[in-house]
Amino acid sequence: MATKTKTAGETFKDSAETAAKNGAEAFKNGFEKAVKGYDRVLGFGKENVEAYLKAANAAGKGVEALQNEMYLFSKQSVEDTIATTKAVLGAKSVHEAFEIQSDFAKSAFDTYVGQINRFNEIVLSASKETFEPLQGRIQAWAEAVQTARAA
Repeated sequence: MATKTKTAGETFKDSAETAAKNGAEAFKNGFEKAVKGYDRVLGFGKENVEAYLKAANAAGKGVEALQNEMYLFSKQSVEDTIATTKAVLGAKSVHEAFEIQSDFAKSAFDTYVGQINRFNEIVLSASKETFEPLQGRIQAWAEAVQTARAA
């Protein structure tokens, strides 16, 4: 009977050692997974910040380009208006003044329409450049979620 008690004790001891070993392995594996996940989260956050900075820089450049274009357009419009005013005041007849004014109005309208198209191009280009890095991060987030679900 002593042999059976010893065998039962050894079995219990072996079971306890196996459970402790398996628990330590599971804890180690879980901890390693958690550290890897934490590293991924930190890396993901860093990449998000970089994407936001790229987007902000692109938006700033877009605003700057639009501002420069508006300034140049305004400056040219004022110069054209002054030149036309001088020409109208120097006209020798009312008919000549009317023709100068009509030509100016047509030219100013055509320039305005062309400039609006140019403004639209700048805004669209800046928007595309601004949202491009953010779209990449959205895609990366979707992939991270898929990876997390699979694990």
